[in-house]
Amino acid sequence: MSFNSFGHLFRFTTWGESHGPALGAVVDGCPPGLALAEEDIQPWLDKRRPGTSRFTTQRQEPDRVRILSGTFEGRTTGTPISLMIDNVDQRSKDYSEVAVAYRPGHADYAYDAKYGFRDYRGGGRSSARETAARVAAGAVARAVIPEVRIRAYLVEMGGDAIDPAAFDDAAIDANPFFCPDPGAAERWIDILDEARKAGSSLGAVVECVATGVPAGWGAPVYAKLDAELASACMSINAVKGVEIGDGFAAARLRGEGNADAMRPGADGRPLFLANHAGGIAGGIATGQPIVLRVALKPTSSILTPVETIDRTGNAAEIRTKGRHDPCVGIRAAPVVEAMMALVLADQKLMHRGQCG
Repeated sequence: MSFNSFGHLFRFTTWGESHGPALGAVVDGCPPGLALAEEDIQPWLDKRRPGTSRFTTQRQEPDRVRILSGTFEGRTTGTPISLMIDNVDQRSKDYSEVAVAYRPGHADYAYDAKYGFRDYRGGGRSSARETAARVAAGAVARAVIPEVRIRAYLVEMGGDAIDPAAFDDAAIDANPFFCPDPGAAERWIDILDEARKAGSSLGAVVECVATGVPAGWGAPVYAKLDAELASACMSINAVKGVEIGDGFAAARLRGEGNADAMRPGADGRPLFLANHAGGIAGGIATGQPIVLRVALKPTSSILTPVETIDRTGNAAEIRTKGRHDPCVGIRAAPVVEAMMALVLADQKLMHRGQCG
């Protein structure tokens, strides 16, 4: 089987390919009676949309979403919500070399090994174009969790990290990198321009924080909140690592340094003095902000020649022409937000189903 669905009670399925006529998602399990229209979804797609600056692929896609089912008079009906986004700016001829040779670091060989053939036009289902459907589904999930605020931003690009002391929430939407540090955003212009002009690409780290998540969402063992978030984010194209809270840094702490100490707080709830756990303990939300970081590799489609093999096993060299993101991590920020929203909506409904 090829698994194209995610979630338990709030479940979505994505469909479509990078160079097909359209792509989209079907969201099932959404509660009825929630306000939902296309204009509620479009702003999130606009954040992910390609061609918005010279630092992203110049493929010009309006990414206009259409709701085909599941709503009536501006509200959800409780039936499957079908969302469709047309592809209007494909250039399949750019991938003629990819048809006969594999791009190292991409899914070309792995898809061929699994299926015996592949859609080489832009990578088919392995293309980051698929994430537009996730963002659309994530917008529906946000309607389920109005009490939660989700914010994602880049904290590192090409090995250059932000200064946490310079964090400015207002700056995130004021530059093309979703960067909360204006000084880092200025540096990244030169760093990314140099890589792009050299025909190469850069990796990045995206941090995502969800506030307003109440204590109790999650499960103790097989549907741990952190496990579901890690699974959701690892399913995003180009993601190679996920951290919750301090993540790998926790391994370098002592027990007392890693403990999220508590003191008496308001309404009988604890006042946490730290958040090393990233808002999750034992797979269940503690009521603190949920914090995760996602590491994305450099874009595999680059103009720099790379050694490879062709479909018959002969040695070859390939340079990928076409329009590609020099740093796929930039447009990943809205995708990570969407996956956070989808997981939290699912967990909210599961918690309500068991605990009322």
